[in-house]
Amino acid sequence: SCKVFYAKDPLKIVRAQGQYMFDEKGEKYLDCINNVAHVGHSHPYVIKAATKQMELLNTNSRFLHDNLVQYAQRLTATLPEKLSVCYFVNSGSEANDLALRLARQFRGHQDVITLE
Repeated sequence: SCKVFYAKDPLKIVRAQGQYMFDEKGEKYLDCINNVAHVGHSHPYVIKAATKQMELLNTNSRFLHDNLVQYAQRLTATLPEKLSVCYFVNSGSEANDLALRLARQFRGHQDVITLE
């Protein structure tokens, strides 16, 4: 059930810079999939911030840390008051799972309709 992109001629991507990815032959591809619209690949500011954080602590949001609270406060300060709760997740799968659990809790129903 796992699908490989471009199965007839698969890409072996070996590096990325900005909005581009490069394959093993040096061919350049515009990346329209991996959330590069935010900051791109290998952004110096993101690398510096990530390195600084990983030198201090490299974990996920399972554990309490002041940075999570501070980030949530900064984020919710930019949003309408009704959007005052943050849920930090690691992936789209976790986000979908959380959304389903919240909807089931709120509505009291277990039924789900999905579309392919």
